[in-house]
Amino acid sequence: MKLMRHEAGHAYSYAYRLQHKKKWQQHFGLASTEAGDTYRPRPYSRSYVIHLDDWYAQSHPDEDWAETFAVWLTPGLDWRTRYGDWKALQKLEYTDELMRSLAGKPPVHNPPFKVAEYHFLNLKLKTYYARKRKAYADSFPDFYDKDLRSLFAAPAGGEGVEKASLWLQRRRRSIVKAVSLWSSEHKFRIDQLLKKITARCEALGLHVPANDPNLDLQVATYVTSLTMNYLFTGRFKRTK
Repeated sequence: MKLMRHEAGHAYSYAYRLQHKKKWQQHFGLASTEAGDTYRPRPYSRSYVIHLDDWYAQSHPDEDWAETFAVWLTPGLDWRTRYGDWKALQKLEYTDELMRSLAGKPPVHNPPFKVAEYHFLNLKLKTYYARKRKAYADSFPDFYDKDLRSLFAAPAGGEGVEKASLWLQRRRRSIVKAVSLWSSEHKFRIDQLLKKITARCEALGLHVPANDPNLDLQVATYVTSLTMNYLFTGRFKRTK
């Protein structure tokens, strides 16, 4: 439903040519802005609503509108309270004003309906999503599995061994600080990555020697490599 509300925002935008309105452009920017393959979000920005993952509203003016519309449309959400001290509230108030003004009015752009043809599809959904999964591997938890099993390879139940997830939780601050220092990336994003790794270690039941003097450096190096790859490609995934 979150995606449906987001896409409904795009539908309204194109049906009523909202992106051509001067006031719309003042709030969201120019829809003609070229969309890039990647973007660098500001996690703490209060100029944008938070709806879909990865601060998607910050990726493009069109997406900013669609995300704001989706928040405005969400049933039971008191967006005035939720975004009370945010600059994004101005966008929500404008959206509310705009949608009320359109109530009962027919779309200004209403192209003839064309029935989609599906007979040419020769790809199973299973195959499609398998390819999608591979292309966006860093969005799935098993992306880390091979590396994590290599990093945290101590047998469970051994003497002086503890759960890798607990070790990571205890060392989180120092790892985040070290990676941020050498990568110049915000601590917030590094911390989010480390949380995913910690959760995956817990799911896999991985263990580490509690007093391994080299482990801090190894883990920090691994997380730094993922972070640097993100800085250059927009993804944590390392391509071959």
